[in-house]
Amino acid sequence: MKTLSSLPLIELEPGNMGYVRQLQGGRAVVGRLAALGFTPGAPVTLIRKQHRGPLLVSVRGTQIALGQQEAQHVLLSPADNEEPTSALDNASPCYTIALAGQPNVGKSTVFNLLTGLNQHVGNWTGKTIEQKTGQFTHAGRTYQIVDLPGTYSLTANSEEERLAREYILQEQPDLVIVVVDAATLERNLYLLAEILLLPAPVVLALNMMDVARQEGIQVEPDVLQSALGIPVIPMSASRGQGINTLIETATQLLDGKIAYQPRRPSILPAHQSVLNTLTTQLTPFVPTPYPPEWVALKLLEGDEEITSLMKNLVPAQEWEKIGALLYQHEDAILDIAGARYEWIARMVRAAIVQPQVTRVGLTARLDRILTHPFWGTLSLILILGSVFWLTYTIGSPLQNWLSAQVNLLADLLRTWMTPAPPWLTEMLASGVLGGLGMVLTFLPILAIFYATLGLLEDTGYLARAAYLSDRWMHQLGLHGKSFLPILLGFGCNVPAVFGTRIIESPRARLLTTLLIPFIPCTARMAVIAILTPLFFPNNAALVTWALVGSNLLLLAILGWLLHHFAFQDEHMAFIMELPLYHLPNLKTIGLYIWHNLISFLEKAGKVILLASLLVWVFSYFPTGQVQSSYLGQVGQWLEPLGHSMGIPWQALIAILTSVAAKENTIATLGVLYGDLNNLSQQIAPQAGLALLVFQMLFIPCIGTLAAIYQETRSFKWTAFSIILTLFLSITAAILVYQIGSLF
Repeated sequence: MKTLSSLPLIELEPGNMGYVRQLQGGRAVVGRLAALGFTPGAPVTLIRKQHRGPLLVSVRGTQIALGQQEAQHVLLSPADNEEPTSALDNASPCYTIALAGQPNVGKSTVFNLLTGLNQHVGNWTGKTIEQKTGQFTHAGRTYQIVDLPGTYSLTANSEEERLAREYILQEQPDLVIVVVDAATLERNLYLLAEILLLPAPVVLALNMMDVARQEGIQVEPDVLQSALGIPVIPMSASRGQGINTLIETATQLLDGKIAYQPRRPSILPAHQSVLNTLTTQLTPFVPTPYPPEWVALKLLEGDEEITSLMKNLVPAQEWEKIGALLYQHEDAILDIAGARYEWIARMVRAAIVQPQVTRVGLTARLDRILTHPFWGTLSLILILGSVFWLTYTIGSPLQNWLSAQVNLLADLLRTWMTPAPPWLTEMLASGVLGGLGMVLTFLPILAIFYATLGLLEDTGYLARAAYLSDRWMHQLGLHGKSFLPILLGFGCNVPAVFGTRIIESPRARLLTTLLIPFIPCTARMAVIAILTPLFFPNNAALVTWALVGSNLLLLAILGWLLHHFAFQDEHMAFIMELPLYHLPNLKTIGLYIWHNLISFLEKAGKVILLASLLVWVFSYFPTGQVQSSYLGQVGQWLEPLGHSMGIPWQALIAILTSVAAKENTIATLGVLYGDLNNLSQQIAPQAGLALLVFQMLFIPCIGTLAAIYQETRSFKWTAFSIILTLFLSITAAILVYQIGSLF
């Protein structure tokens, strides 16, 4: 092994190892790194390093992707003269069940096995984070299951962590089932170490035993149970194994038939006296139901929420003493995390037999290709190309078939309602049925998107895709996970906006959502494909590619501007686990598709239907003709604006109707001009190019706007998206026409 001087992780060479000496970067970054296993003395091996993209490292048996800036904050010591510290060895009716676990441990699969279809998907009160609850009955009892957000720790560095711990503390469930990945047990037990400090009894669900065996890891559940002092249930949830034993054990623990004597982690001796002092000082002021020692521990960790809470409750004079003590021991967070990992190491040494060094597991073999800068990128392109192929080969024909059936049904309705007033007939056929048809035509595309996303996430590949694409996304201030929603926006912007849920950072999620409307979807491209040959018969392909390229260039520029100015150049941290590969659970993916489609129909579907009806009203009344309707009057009122772009008011109306659905542009132009070939005779080429640019950048369809509102829960950001696209489309169209008129 090459001898290393003390240096940042970023300077480590691939294949070399060092031991963590110090963490920097502020409490939030240090806390997140510590929760993932980067504590003083922890061995770190660099697997892969790219010129600009994130690093791939191994720490405590888990692969972690780290952004280059985050890697600067991890300082290492030489591997040949530093050993991991080991100070802990010397240190002294109806039941509610909470389901907790880190991401990628199969917690959703366990939840689905327990509840089946008897579950409800909503949001946590006042939050945009998804909440899943369900019920099951066993031995005549009803059990309420609450699926807590997946989180690496209970330090309030994120909304998910805050919700998980507040639920356990405030709602006081009868039992907490902690789901862990048996193949990466060392890091997974960190969350258990924190949950054991809370009042609720705990059962450990040792999931993915099949994956552990696949990786050559032998786990002894009985030994681990004896070491922890809590029930430990081996499981392979993807195969349906162990779920009945888990239910029976939970029942027996709640009935008091199983001994519960948890062996909780302590703190390293260097800070034990400080913890005792803080606990004594805080006890008179700690509100119910918070345990005083837990509150003291959180203050030492630098937990902002608990610090703010206690600062308001403790008298100023007392708080000054506490604050001074905390300031003197700012490094306590590393001792706390280190103590937990020492406790974990003892459990792991007792219960796990690691594979031989010469054995290469399935994940390591696959990652040699799938995380390689060239072969990994090529694999990513092929996988995403397959997604597009599925979308166009299966989704688009289904979408067209559904649209044809809706049109056929509308014609039958018009025939059946011939005696009725024409406005009523058209309102039902075009407004109501047309709106319902639009909602239904989204379903095939959405189903394919959610099936693909669920499959990639459940196998563990999605994290690799984010790792590979982060070096490009980071230039725009985005997370690597932004790549997939943006790419899928070429199929349809609606599922792309919904797909931003996979991005943990709220800022990166919002920025990605605002940029997606600038991705030309299939509907926009269909309009462009029809109109471009009319204005540029000899150069249609070249003009089309130029329009798409211009949109993507504008997206990149806009992303950079929003990141650097609107979001104050905030750094999007890239610290992400790369889970082990494993077989997907089809039931979990099926339920994932089902719940997301139902959510779309219940929420976005209502908005689309209402908006479609409103567009129909404005395009029909008062005369029954688009030209003389309220929408037509708006078009004539906007005629001066149209002149600056060289676009007649009739064409402006056509683009306005595209707010309901982008394809409406062609339908409305057909009504107003009859034969579309007449367009090239009435609109000059430079005006035609301005029309195409206007169409490419104009306000997204109602479905996309409804999705943006549903994901942001903000009228402000939805309105911002409308204003931004409107301003850019008008400005770009004017510039194209005016500059084109000079030649």
